[in-house]
Amino acid sequence: MEIVKLQISDETLRDGEQQVGVFFEAATKQHLAGLIAQTGVHQIALMPSVHATEEHLVKTLVRSGLGHQITASTMMRRQLIDQAKACGVDQIILFHAVSDRLLFLRDRSLRRDPQYSGKTVDDQIPSAVLDQVRQNMLKTVLKHLRYAARLGLKICFAAEDASRADFDFLVECIRQFRPYLEQFLLCDTVGCLTPEKTYIWIHDLLECADQAPLSVHFHNDMGLALENTIQAVRAGATGISGTFSGIGERAGNVALEQALNGLRLRLGWEVAGIDYDALEQVTAYLHQLRVYAAPPYSAQALRCETGIHVNSILRDRQSYSIFPQAEPEIWFGKCSGASNFQYLFERHLQRSLSRDQYEQLRSTIKILSIQQQRSFSHQEVIEMLEHGILAADLGVGNDQD
Repeated sequence: MEIVKLQISDETLRDGEQQVGVFFEAATKQHLAGLIAQTGVHQIALMPSVHATEEHLVKTLVRSGLGHQITASTMMRRQLIDQAKACGVDQIILFHAVSDRLLFLRDRSLRRDPQYSGKTVDDQIPSAVLDQVRQNMLKTVLKHLRYAARLGLKICFAAEDASRADFDFLVECIRQFRPYLEQFLLCDTVGCLTPEKTYIWIHDLLECADQAPLSVHFHNDMGLALENTIQAVRAGATGISGTFSGIGERAGNVALEQALNGLRLRLGWEVAGIDYDALEQVTAYLHQLRVYAAPPYSAQALRCETGIHVNSILRDRQSYSIFPQAEPEIWFGKCSGASNFQYLFERHLQRSLSRDQYEQLRSTIKILSIQQQRSFSHQEVIEMLEHGILAADLGVGNDQD
C-alpha cells in the first residue's frame, strides 16, 4: 500500500446540511464534528455567517480543541472575514464564481444596467463585456485574499462553477491567486463533468498553471462525482472536498468515505493521516439519524434551498440546473435568502413584494426552520402566509387586487 499526501476537506456540516430536509441541531453537529475530526480530515467546514447559531457553534468547536481542523467558509466581504477571524479559526475558504454564466449574473454594474437586464450569457453578450466582468472579479477576489492574508489566515479559494469556466481565464485565476493560497479548490458545482473530461481537465490545468495545488469539490447530479474525483486524483489533484454519505444540495457531493476507500482499494493509495476505521463511525451515525443523499435524477434531487443559488435561478435557469426537462423545486429554511420568497411570489403567486418584505419573510422562515428543525415546501409556505404565520400584512389569501 502506497501512502499519499492529499488534503481532505469535509463539508458535511455546511454543504451537507444544505440538502433540503437535513437539519442538524447544535448537539448533533458537535457530536458529528467530533466523529469527523477523529477520521483525521484536515478541514471541517462551517459557515458562521449563515446564522448566529452557526457562529456560536464554530466558536464552541474551536474552544473544544478542534481549532486546527475547523474552517470558516466565507463570502467575499471584509466584515465576514473579520467574523471568521473573531470565531478563532486559523483557516478560511473564500469562494467566488469563476464561470462567465455566474459572473455575468452577479456583476453589480451589469445588474444596474438596463441594457443587460433580464439577459444571460446565452444572449450574445459582447466579448468586451465578459472580459470586463472577469477583470472585475479578479480585482474583487485579490482585494479580499490580500486582506485575509494580512489577518494571518490560511486561505483556500473555492472556484464556484469552475467546470464551466473559460479554461484560459481559470488558469489566470490560479496564477494570480496562488501566492495567497494553500489550495485552489475546483468546483463542479452542477455536476456536469465526466470521468474522461475530468482527467484531461485536471492534467491540462496543472500543466498550464505550473503544478499549482489543486483540490476538487464535485457534485453528483449525474451520479459521477465519485469516479470524477478518483480520476482527478489520478491526474494530479492534491486535495478532495466532499461530505460523508455524499449528502448535500440536489443530488449531493462526492461521498468522502467512498472516495478514500476507492483510492485505497482500486489504486492501492492510502491517504496519510486518515483513520479508515473511523470513517465508518461517521456514516453509521448519519444512518442512525436517517440522513441519506438524494439519488441522482430523482425528484428530491431537484430541490434547492440556498438563497444565493435561488437568486441565480430566478434570472438564469441554467445557473444551477443542468436538466432542461425538469423544473427546480424551491424550498425554504435555514439557508434561504430573500430570493426564495421573490421566486415564490413572482413565479407561483404572480405578484411582487418589496425587497424589505422579502427580507422580513426570509428572517421569519429562518427562525421557524431552526425552531422546528426542518425545511418547508412552497405549498407549506403559502399555507403559512394564508394563516398569518408569516407576516400577516402581506395580504396573501385576502380579497385584494
